[in-house]
Amino acid sequence: MQTKFSLLSLGTLLITPLLLANSTPKEALKTNGQLLYNVKQKSVTTFSNMFSQGNFYGRLRSNTFSYTWDAPQNDVRENYLISGLGGSLLYKSAKYKSFDVGGALYYSYGFFDETQFPIATITKGKDVLSRYDYLRTGNQAMGVLGQAYLRYSGLKNHTFTLGRQLVETFYTKSNDTKMIPNTFDGLVFTNTAIDNTKIKLAYLTKQKLRDHTQTHSVLMYDDRDLAAYSNYNGNDDSAMHKGLTYTALKAAGVATDAPLITGDLHNKSIKNLQADFSFYYVPELVSEVMTELNYTIPFNNFTLTSGMRYIKQFDDKAGKIGGAAYNAKATSLLGYKKPNSLDAQMVAARLIFKMQNYKLNLAYTQIMDEADLITPWRGFPTAGYTRSMARYNWQANTKSYRIELVRNANKTGVYKNTFIQASILHTDADEKKGYYDEDYYYIGFVQNTNFLPTLQWRLRLGYQDTQKIDGDGLDSRLEFNYLF
Repeated sequence: MQTKFSLLSLGTLLITPLLLANSTPKEALKTNGQLLYNVKQKSVTTFSNMFSQGNFYGRLRSNTFSYTWDAPQNDVRENYLISGLGGSLLYKSAKYKSFDVGGALYYSYGFFDETQFPIATITKGKDVLSRYDYLRTGNQAMGVLGQAYLRYSGLKNHTFTLGRQLVETFYTKSNDTKMIPNTFDGLVFTNTAIDNTKIKLAYLTKQKLRDHTQTHSVLMYDDRDLAAYSNYNGNDDSAMHKGLTYTALKAAGVATDAPLITGDLHNKSIKNLQADFSFYYVPELVSEVMTELNYTIPFNNFTLTSGMRYIKQFDDKAGKIGGAAYNAKATSLLGYKKPNSLDAQMVAARLIFKMQNYKLNLAYTQIMDEADLITPWRGFPTAGYTRSMARYNWQANTKSYRIELVRNANKTGVYKNTFIQASILHTDADEKKGYYDEDYYYIGFVQNTNFLPTLQWRLRLGYQDTQKIDGDGLDSRLEFNYLF
């Protein structure tokens, strides 16, 4: 059944662009992977027109990942090359009596040589296929229903969205930088009734990470059957607390399928001041709050923005169950002051200088010497400050410093002039906890081609220069997207 669905999805993706080749471009792709829809929904008066006057949005996509170690080592640090080919087909209905529906099919096929590049050593490019499916059945394809939702917007300034969907909040992101986005099942509520204020609340019961074909618990690492690779089928995100296993949660009498409750509040009531508040709560386990202020001072030819962010993490039972380290190592041996507590804090500061089409960002973050931050839903607590590609720098007692330069950013998602983002990140880590100081050099390019504006390419390169012996390497990623 999975194979038939995969072939049908690929056939649809290949044929549809030919049928719609002369139509107006319907969507655009931002540098962060989020799509902008240029053809808006209609409001109709009959139920049948709700579907007949809806819109399809298509995408063909390829993504290639290469990692080259300075000192490769068999079965530990293998150089690898892997590519994904696929795309998506999304449908948005028209609005009828304030209701509308949407759904999206996604497909990806992973190309790699298992004899040369064992799947266990492929880390950054693993998301082009499901490791769980591949190791069990040999299937290198993923075909999934990534979105399926019902939305109601009949109350002024309010919307309710129920079902499987992309959820963009501070703590949850689609993070669509591989082949298939990160999605959630649940209810999302938005409110703009208060002047200069946006509120979003979400009650999420399930998550489906980018390399999964089935949904899973939002905060449970599956260890029920390691021989059948069940650890690849639960929440196995790189930032997941791997001590919060099925076995440990059951032994503690805590639900293995607890929901994620999260929300954002954004306010611009004071001129030049952006105030943000976010939170998440996983019942009986852990919660977190984030507050942030960004104040912009305009000058004649440029602006200067100062920003501050503070995060406080509150432990319930998660620390006692899994420990203070999200890698689930023995915290008593790693210098954690309270090995069985996940109480934690982060402070951050930045200065952003903007002039014409340039932006310079100088930023600092510090995770206090308490516990690691737990945020495995593709929302990164250091984002916008010291988050660079593939870098997780929110372990306890970690300080990070970054300088970033951006050229040709815009809000349209169409980059006629090449978008360039370059940064240097220095991380001062705590070696006692198993981490190492490092410098990380990143440069990324995005551009829409002149001959076909809906065809976009992006190249990203990151070099890791670490104090860990033989830990240096080059992470290369090349992606093409054709939107129709």
